[in-house]
Amino acid sequence: MRIPLADRIRPENIDEVVGQAHLIGKGKILYEVIQGGEIPNLIFYGPSGVGKTTVANIIAAKSNKKLYKLNATTCSVSDIKNIISELDTIMTDNGVILYLDEIQNFNKKQQQSLLEVIENGKITLIASTTENPYFYIYNALLSRCCVYEFKALEPCDIAKAAERAVKILEEEYSKEIEFEKEAISHLANTAGGDVRKCLNGVEMAVLAKIYTEGKITVTLDDVCQVTGKTALKYDKDGDNHYDLLSAFQKSIRGSDPDAAVYYLGRLILSGDLMSICRRLMVIASEDIGLAYPMASVIVKSCCDSAFQLGFPEARIPLANATLTLANAPKSNSAINAIDGAISTIENGDTGDIPAHLKDAHYGGAAKLGRGLTYKYPHAFENHYVKQQYLPDKIKNEKFYIPGENKNEQATKEYWEKIKK
Repeated sequence: MRIPLADRIRPENIDEVVGQAHLIGKGKILYEVIQGGEIPNLIFYGPSGVGKTTVANIIAAKSNKKLYKLNATTCSVSDIKNIISELDTIMTDNGVILYLDEIQNFNKKQQQSLLEVIENGKITLIASTTENPYFYIYNALLSRCCVYEFKALEPCDIAKAAERAVKILEEEYSKEIEFEKEAISHLANTAGGDVRKCLNGVEMAVLAKIYTEGKITVTLDDVCQVTGKTALKYDKDGDNHYDLLSAFQKSIRGSDPDAAVYYLGRLILSGDLMSICRRLMVIASEDIGLAYPMASVIVKSCCDSAFQLGFPEARIPLANATLTLANAPKSNSAINAIDGAISTIENGDTGDIPAHLKDAHYGGAAKLGRGLTYKYPHAFENHYVKQQYLPDKIKNEKFYIPGENKNEQATKEYWEKIKK
C-alpha cells in the first residue's frame, strides 16, 4: 500500500515544520515546552492540513513516550480501556502519549473516560479538533488541557513544503524534477491553507509524468489540470497581488457592492483565503470604524467561519462580510485619531503623565504626589467630571474628530450635553 506523500515527508523535528510561528517559533512557549520534553495535556484546534498531527508526532518522539493514535470518529471507550490496560508495563515504562484526532466526535461519557488517567499523569493527552473546543469539549476535560489554535498556512509556507516534497520525490524516483515557479505558486495559493492538499497536487502532477524519459518538467498548465482551477494573473508576492487587494478595499470604501464582490471573486479563485480575511478585518476598522462598530465583530465571525469551512463554501461568509462592509456607513475617524496621536508622540517631547493619573496603589505613592487630586468619574453625576488627562505640553490637542455619520454624531451630541 502506497503511503501518501504528505505522510512520507512529515518533518521529524520542530524546526522543519512550516508555519505556525505564533506557536512553535523559536522562543514561543510551545516550542520551549517541546524542547524541554515535559509535555502537559494539549488540545490542538484548527483546520485540516496545518500540522496538528505532525507536531503531535514530534512531541511524542521528543518526550520518549510510547505514542498511541486514535480517531474519535471510529474508536470507542473500549479502545481507550485497551490502552489503559497496557499502562505500567515494560512497553510503557516512560509513559504514554495518546493522540486523539477529531475529539469533538466523542460524547460526554467517552470524554469522561479519559479524566482519571490524564489526572494522575499516566497518559498525556494530545487531542486535535477542527471545531471550537470551547463548544465541543466538556469543561472537566477542557480544564485539564492547554488549548493551542493552529492557523491556516500562508501560501509562502505551503510553497516551502512543496519544494521540499519535490526534492524527496527526486530521491525516490532517482529522476530530476523541475516545477515551474508559477506551478508551485498556483498549488500553494489554491490549497486554502491546507499543506496536505498542495502536496497531493505535487504528487499527482509528478506521477502523471513519471514514465517520461529524462528530466520531468511540471508546468503551470499541468497543475491547473490537477487542481481543476484556471490560473488567473495573480502572484502572491507580485504587484498584481497588491493591485487586486487595493481595488477590493477601495471598492468597499467607495460603497460599491458590485465591484467589491467582483474583486472578492477574483481573490477567491486565486485561493488566497488569508489575504482576503486580513484585508476584510482591516477595512472593518479603517473604513467603517465607529460609524458601525459591530462591523468588526461580524467580519471576524465571517472570517472564522471561512477558515473552518475552507473553499468552496468559504466564499459564502466572505461574501456576507464584503457586502456588509460595502453597504455600511463609513468613517475613518479611528485611524485618523491614532495616526495623529502617534505622529505627535514621534515628533517631540509630549511631557510627563499628569501626577493625578499615575498609579497610586502602593505605599509611598502619596509622598510622591501620585493620585492625590484624581477625581473618580463614577462618583459624579452622569459618571463624568472634568479633569485633565493629557500631559501639560499637549493638553489642548484634539486627535479624535467625530465622523459625519449618525452613530458618531449621536455620541458627540450626548457628550456635548453631559460636558456642559
